[in-house]
Amino acid sequence: MSERGLVAAWYRGAGWLWLLRPLELLFRAATALRRQFYRSGLLSSYRAPVPVVVVGNITVGGTGKTPVVIALVEALQARGLRPGVVSRGYGAADGEFPRRVDAGSDPRLCGDEPLLIARRTGVPVVIDPDRPAAVRALLLSAPVDIVVCDDGLQHYALQRDLEIVLIDRQRGLGNGFCLPAGPLREPRSRLRSVDHVLYRGSDSPRDGVSYQSRDWVNIRSAERRPLTAFSGVGEVDAVAGIGQPAQFFASLEALGIAFRPHPFPDHHQFGAGDFSGMAGHTILMTEKDAVKCSALAGDDAWYLCIDASLPDDLVAAAAALAVNTS
Repeated sequence: MSERGLVAAWYRGAGWLWLLRPLELLFRAATALRRQFYRSGLLSSYRAPVPVVVVGNITVGGTGKTPVVIALVEALQARGLRPGVVSRGYGAADGEFPRRVDAGSDPRLCGDEPLLIARRTGVPVVIDPDRPAAVRALLLSAPVDIVVCDDGLQHYALQRDLEIVLIDRQRGLGNGFCLPAGPLREPRSRLRSVDHVLYRGSDSPRDGVSYQSRDWVNIRSAERRPLTAFSGVGEVDAVAGIGQPAQFFASLEALGIAFRPHPFPDHHQFGAGDFSGMAGHTILMTEKDAVKCSALAGDDAWYLCIDASLPDDLVAAAAALAVNTS
């Protein structure tokens, strides 16, 4: 079965997944034991000299963490703080780590999400599958008041001061089972121990994360056009290599844009062949995809710039950590 087929089964509650429950019980036991080893000190963990905020999830797949990281970093900057970001760098080429990421980095060497964060915020970003090593390198490379970890909720080798979990409001937690019988990386009970649970797509001022589309940006020239620029002008090609491509396509439909959808797997490494049938067409894509496609998609390719809105008390809690330790 394909990865997409398995994910679909998790979220529709396919009955045959009960056959995987014995494996799920083993996974739960291993997960709980590993976490207990870190909590008890049997496995060592690293305490950074500055506060660490982890933005993660307990489900497999995209839940909109990167826009939340960007929004949190920008909010901290607005308060006069100096945040830095660490990430695994999913999709980055093998080689020597830790690796510094800036606006001019090659996406093949650093991954799409770290590059997007660096371009949008201008803060120092370091990638390394070893999160403590990433934090150490970050602190050596730049003056940082607070570290935001993009993903890494289950990486207990890095101690944290604030945990933020993202859940998709529509998809929820699927069938509620852990891997491989369901989409959960940790049991639902893990949510009781985190500091903030946010629901993507909710307008709640207490725990919602809403996303506002700002404008269209040309991936080569950086020209900006209003959201209505491609509404009612004929069919365009829509490219989405994210966790849930349907959400990007739904945004286009809401804008009244006629399009041919081209979904790709999350973190897809685009090549010229992916755009061979789109020559001469207008191409619309996500900002995450755009960082990898500037040399591939042509001059008439645009990404949708979006902003995430966070609850005020979450931003205040994160900022207070840095202020109280400075």
